[in-house]
Parts: sequence; structure tokens; C-alpha cells
Amino acid sequence: MDTKYIFADALKTCMKKSPYEKITVKDITDTCNLSRQTFYRHFLDKQDLVNWYFDKILQESFKHMGEGKTIYEALFKKFTFILQEKLFFRAAFQNDDQNNLRDHDFELILSFYTDRIQSKTGMPLSSILKFQLEMYCQSSIYMTVKWLLEDTPISPATLASQLCDAMPPEVKKAFVSIDLL
Repeated sequence: MDTKYIFADALKTCMKKSPYEKITVKDITDTCNLSRQTFYRHFLDKQDLVNWYFDKILQESFKHMGEGKTIYEALFKKFTFILQEKLFFRAAFQNDDQNNLRDHDFELILSFYTDRIQSKTGMPLSSILKFQLEMYCQSSIYMTVKWLLEDTPISPATLASQLCDAMPPEVKKAFVSIDLL
């Protein structure tokens, strides 16, 4: 198993016993019997570990879109995984420290959607599309966090569908034009 995944598993184990804020890098390294030096060779801090782990999920979702899958399918897969790893992501999304997961998620998703639209259309985003895309990405993250933290009784399929239905007009038009919706 890759060392980074060993640290992620150790963090998840620690989260079963302690709140995220109370977990130290030492707790993580003690849990997996690896050194702090090894941890810091791979990560800046525990939030960097959380962001890396989340990146892996997003990359998997984005890969599906790259294979011609729709935004709905990618969101469904992402939400299903988040639900499977609920303990981990609840704690990670509750953290409001700098470099937090909400900001990280926003940056990755906005960048991915922007690059995808621009590469498929060969044109930069209009100011209206850019505004609506930023608003949509922020809103999507807000609703994802709310769904996770409030134990909203909505399935991953329903949440993915609702987020697709809530797209602003210019975003929807752009995604339809590049066959993502």
C-alpha cells in the first residue's frame, strides 16, 4: 500500500476516537507505526493529508467526465464515496483552518470546470459565465457540506440530480454544449 494511503487510513482510525482538531501528526504516525519524518516527507501538515485524500476522490470523478461521462455521474460517484467515508469527511469539512477542504474543493472544481469548458470550446469564459460558474461551484460545495454535516436524508443520486438542476443558465448551456449534461 502506498505510504500516503497508510497515513490516510491512520487518520481515519484516529478520527474514530478523537475529534479532528485534537488529532496531531504524532497521533497519526503512532497509529500507523511510521515516523514523523516520513509523514513530513509526504505532507506539510494533517490538513495537507486531508486535501490530498480529497484530491484522489475528485480526480476519480474528473476522470469519469474525461471519459465522456456526465457531471451527474461524476457527482454521484463523488457523493457515494463521501458517504462511505462519512466520518472522515464530516470532520474535514468542519475544519475552518486556513487551507481547509471547502476552499480546496472550490479551487479544484472551479479550475477543472473552467479548463474543461475552455479546452472544448477553444474560447475563454465570458464574464457572465465565469461569475455564474464561480457561484455554482460555491453553492455546490455549500450544499454538499450541509448534506454531510446535517445528516440530510437525501441520497447521493438525488443530491447529484438537484445540483445539476440548480445550474445557472449560462453554466447549463456551456455544459450541454460540451456534452457534460
